[in-house]
Amino acid sequence: MANRTDQARPPAGAASRNDALLQQALYALNGQRAQDAERIAGEVLKAAPRHPQALHIFGCALLIQGRAEQAIAPLETAARGRHDPEIDTQLAVALRQVGRRDDALRRLKHATKQRPPYPAAFRELGNLLFAMERYDEAIEALTRGLEIAPLMPDLSIQLGYVFLQRKNYAAAKVALARALNIVPGSAEALFGMAKAHRDLGENEPAADYFRRYLVTMPGDQSAWMHLGHCLLELGQLDAGYACFRTAAQGGPKSYGGALTSLVASGRGRFWIRPSAAAQFLRARR
Repeated sequence: MANRTDQARPPAGAASRNDALLQQALYALNGQRAQDAERIAGEVLKAAPRHPQALHIFGCALLIQGRAEQAIAPLETAARGRHDPEIDTQLAVALRQVGRRDDALRRLKHATKQRPPYPAAFRELGNLLFAMERYDEAIEALTRGLEIAPLMPDLSIQLGYVFLQRKNYAAAKVALARALNIVPGSAEALFGMAKAHRDLGENEPAADYFRRYLVTMPGDQSAWMHLGHCLLELGQLDAGYACFRTAAQGGPKSYGGALTSLVASGRGRFWIRPSAAAQFLRARR
């Protein structure tokens, strides 16, 4: 006669099938096929509604699809009674996305105390504290994360942006340079470095970083305007005006922004007639 433990344990065949399905779901999730991951994990949950790994994958799949509110319940159930910083971190992301910042903060503080440490928890904690304008705490969290994972570029990038907000441009450049040493083409790090140099009045290196950024993000009108300002300050007037013309090509809103920005520049232009301004910005490069 089977004992209680044997009765509670799923049959070997069912467990083997669940394992195979969960492997498929994980492959789908890692391959950014969130809908497939949701469907496959859901099959396991029909047979085993409290299966922690299936709940975790199911919640992550919902989160990737932008369904944070629906992701909370399965992730909360998966996290219950466990000490898994990865689940806690993803649950915190869902909580943050639905506006429950204090609950997300508690989860992330718990996640960063788990062992072995989970670097993404420190990144999310720093990101949340940054959004809450708790900059000193954000710097502390991100610095702790970098001690654990010095080669994780996201930590350095986020730290650089916190320093930018605090107007500590020297520290921002150090953090962002570290990220660029790891991922030379990182758009976020390039833009941050450009901003740090620009805010210090270092227009030549700022222009170089804006150009590198625009190679990967050519549709960013604000970056074209930033580059235009740098070039005007360097006395490269034709090249600077060309940047504003490029920025103006994104539609009426972009045109208005480019015109306002150019007029406000210390080396910009001013037109009495709007038609003259329009003709100037729409001229061929």
